[in-house]
Amino acid sequence: MSDFQRIRVLDSHTAGEPTRVILTGGPELGSGPLADRLRLFRERFDDLRRTVILEPRGSDVLVGALLCEPVDRTCTAGVIFFNNVGYLGMCGHGMIGVVATLAYLNRIQPGEQTLETPVGRVVTTLQADGRVSITNVPSYRLAKDITVPVEGHGDITGDVVWGGNWFYLVERHGEEISFANVERLTALCCAIRDALARSGVAGANGAEIDHIELFGPPATAAADSKNFVLCPGRAYDRSPCGTGTSAKLACLLSDGKLQPGQIWRQEGILGTIFEGQATMRNDQIIPTIIGRGYITAEATLLLDPADPFRHGIISGEPT
Repeated sequence: MSDFQRIRVLDSHTAGEPTRVILTGGPELGSGPLADRLRLFRERFDDLRRTVILEPRGSDVLVGALLCEPVDRTCTAGVIFFNNVGYLGMCGHGMIGVVATLAYLNRIQPGEQTLETPVGRVVTTLQADGRVSITNVPSYRLAKDITVPVEGHGDITGDVVWGGNWFYLVERHGEEISFANVERLTALCCAIRDALARSGVAGANGAEIDHIELFGPPATAAADSKNFVLCPGRAYDRSPCGTGTSAKLACLLSDGKLQPGQIWRQEGILGTIFEGQATMRNDQIIPTIIGRGYITAEATLLLDPADPFRHGIISGEPT
């Protein structure tokens, strides 16, 4: 047992989407900018990402978060998000989960906290009732009405939008947005993502569009629309997606369909809802998302040096 490596984690879910925060046992990434630390994490410590996220300890849907010291000392903490196939610039549901985690650990009290991410500072507010609001990084639409030929589905038209990650937002897709239809929705989103890559459609500076977001009418009168978001690694977001809702708000505000400060209620595939609104600051669209995280587990992950799958089961490996 003395040879076992130990990683202490705290699990939560936000509107159904899980987050696993590394508390101790994470990699030593130095004190440089978070974007540099993310790059170091990817290049030298990716086995730890796989250990925390992949089976047999995790699952494809799990999003991980590494707490670290911020560069900006006015921030409460820095955080690097990752998933089953790589790393995320920002994660809306994950940020809510991080705030819930910090509250559970008594590291913060209700009120405003600023957290640093590789793509910028995110202002959060823990409310007295446990809900969390996050003021995301500036969001914007890079391109509108981009049409690509999608195998088996014909031409699909959508918008290329930044909400902390790169999204392709689609309204007209011919599918029902429902939990019972998840397999067809996943297949369509995968086909769209492949079509974007074949057609050379990308985010700013050629960045990969790795999130596909489909919209449809809500299932409840309490919401304004319902979405299905496919994340990298073929895992769909169980929540309404914080960065995806931010991207939607940027489009609505740009098109004059939503006024600054007006509430938008985005329903996810499980029927859970994020409240969102956006304001203008120095000609930038600043989205705010409100949701709630729930603590689900506190655990120590054990890595047996004799275990052939101690760093996770990579897709394609024998079981």
